[in-house]
Amino acid sequence: MITVSLDADSAHNRPTGSGSPTAGAPASTARANPLLTTSTLPFQAPPFDQIHDADHQLALEEGMRQQLAEIATIADRTDDPTFDNTIVAMERSGLLLHRVYNVFGALTAANTNDSLQHVKTVEAPKLAAHFDAIHLNDKLFARVNSLHDRRTSLGLDAVQIFLVERYYKDFVRAGAALSDADKTRLRALNQEESTLATDFDNHLLAATKAGGLVVDDRAQLDGLSASDIASAAAAATQRGLAGKWVLPLQNTTKQPAQASLTDRTLRHRLFVASTERTEHSDGNDTRAIIQRLAALRAESARLLGFPTYAAYALDDLMAKTPDTALTLLGDLAPPATAKAHAEAAKIQALIDHQNGGFKLEPWDWQYYAEQVRKVEYDLDESQIKPYFELDHVLHDGVFFAASQLYGLTFKERHDIPVYHPDVRVFEVFDADSGLVALWYCDYFKRDNKVGGAWNGSFIDQSGLLDTKPVVFNVANFPKPAADQPALLGLDDVTTMFHEFGHALHAMLSNGEYPTFSGTNTPTDFVELPSQFNEHWALDTTVLSSYARHYQTGEPMPDALVDKIRRTRTFNQGFALTEYLAASLLDLAWHTLPSDAPPQDVDIFEAHTLAHYHMDVREVPPRYRTSYFAHIWSGGYGAGYYAYLWSEVLVDDAYAWFTEHGGLTRANGQRFRDMILSRGGTEDAAKMYRDFRGRDPSVEPLLKKRGLM
Repeated sequence: MITVSLDADSAHNRPTGSGSPTAGAPASTARANPLLTTSTLPFQAPPFDQIHDADHQLALEEGMRQQLAEIATIADRTDDPTFDNTIVAMERSGLLLHRVYNVFGALTAANTNDSLQHVKTVEAPKLAAHFDAIHLNDKLFARVNSLHDRRTSLGLDAVQIFLVERYYKDFVRAGAALSDADKTRLRALNQEESTLATDFDNHLLAATKAGGLVVDDRAQLDGLSASDIASAAAAATQRGLAGKWVLPLQNTTKQPAQASLTDRTLRHRLFVASTERTEHSDGNDTRAIIQRLAALRAESARLLGFPTYAAYALDDLMAKTPDTALTLLGDLAPPATAKAHAEAAKIQALIDHQNGGFKLEPWDWQYYAEQVRKVEYDLDESQIKPYFELDHVLHDGVFFAASQLYGLTFKERHDIPVYHPDVRVFEVFDADSGLVALWYCDYFKRDNKVGGAWNGSFIDQSGLLDTKPVVFNVANFPKPAADQPALLGLDDVTTMFHEFGHALHAMLSNGEYPTFSGTNTPTDFVELPSQFNEHWALDTTVLSSYARHYQTGEPMPDALVDKIRRTRTFNQGFALTEYLAASLLDLAWHTLPSDAPPQDVDIFEAHTLAHYHMDVREVPPRYRTSYFAHIWSGGYGAGYYAYLWSEVLVDDAYAWFTEHGGLTRANGQRFRDMILSRGGTEDAAKMYRDFRGRDPSVEPLLKKRGLM
């Protein structure tokens, strides 16, 4: 599977190998299709000004055709397999397909349309068949197997041995050792799963757009800022609803406007629109797709020798087993829910004090939590936002921290084509080696953009291929009206730092082999650089650099900074509980055995939350099953726990920084050399131990979350 929809891909998701139902080059490849030739732009950046929707399908199929020929040449060799004629040859294969899909995948996630969605639907099962043909090629696997058996006697270095082991494991996990009958069945399952994952994406995108809340009366928007109201009016105008206001849905269960809207009825409507977006028994309902996806994955895992899909998925990650992940989640559940109940009690007390006359409901939480924060800390979001103007955060925060830690500088380019006017492009310079990368950012929400935030690459770094990284970040921040500044909440600022952490992982990669480039690491390790980068958002030096009033330029007052710091553990019971609930839902779906009967999605979700004592009425899961894109189409199936696993590493790593002087070039260089530049070149646990000097401790996480 190739994807750019999560924050990063794992190593074995890079397209290698061959096999496509396309026999022969499409006749129309003779036309000047810009996707079929290497771009002459810096670092082979995509020529978006020349690419048309019709180019993608032709280029994808030509890419598969070329890779089929390349892999056939490798598999059909009659000489003994060597590292160069087999492994390196596969690393060099599929370059066209990889380049084309990187562009196509980015567009279908960030700027899609009916034409691109149609191509995705048509090509998804073909791509699944293509990658199956690689891994289920008996002659090719025989060569990989031979090298794996002899890997320690071939004179290879440690990274090359690890690459041979990676290939062998990928082939076995993909079914290379199965019987012919089981391979045939696995091919069918993979193609069906690929089709259904694409259907899920299309349904969710349409449902999220359709679920945007239309407001007829401006008075109902009381509590929103003038900028937010102008943005809602602009969103309505874009949908042909002039004179109305639209609150577009964000990816998560909670919606930003719920923190400000004074109209409780409207808050309730927004909550229902969010939580039921894909459950209207219409053409956008995802529940039948989910039911089938869960069954397909369970059957695939059984064919591959695992009791459940979770056992299969985690066998290749740091956690290794579902029980290990469940232990981590389970250990944190009691203190998290206890803290959430205590927070709920404070909110209810405030409601009662105001003679509200109602019991706290999920759609009330954000609104009254903000009031509690104001009462307890004299702080609310409206005080913060004027100091978090997007450009200041980007240049004087995100870029500034990268400069202080890693010696990077940035220069915006206005002459490199982009796929949407909102997209910006920057050159990335290193103090020692000059221009090292291009970085694109696409921050504002659109109806044709998948929800959430993510990182991806158009071009991956590779010494073997002599390529440098072309990387992008995407988010869904509310777009301000044309005459308004883009003012961010603290969560949005954190998101910018988070995704740029992934970008740094890709941009500072310094490896030979594409399979190990940048973010190609285990899912429960890949969040380390991103979550680590979040810590610098509130670092004293960094915050003082970027937190300036957008009108006056005055720095954020020390008193306000102190309030923000004192609130870092505020509402953490809610935050951790909603995350744990979603993570446990993910593992519950993916620990179903292959002989389990079809599950009613709503009943299964309710029973799971009750089983794990996560059915806190006021705190719904961060993602309910029916719109949980991470696990059904985003590559995180059985792996959503990874954010918490990585958080343990992150907070422990940050503790090392604080012990050694904090934000310094020397500390940054150590992290760059030992983590960021290494990609997936060795076992992730060993990589972390080498950096930290020991295994990670959970205590820094517990302290940061206010749980000890």
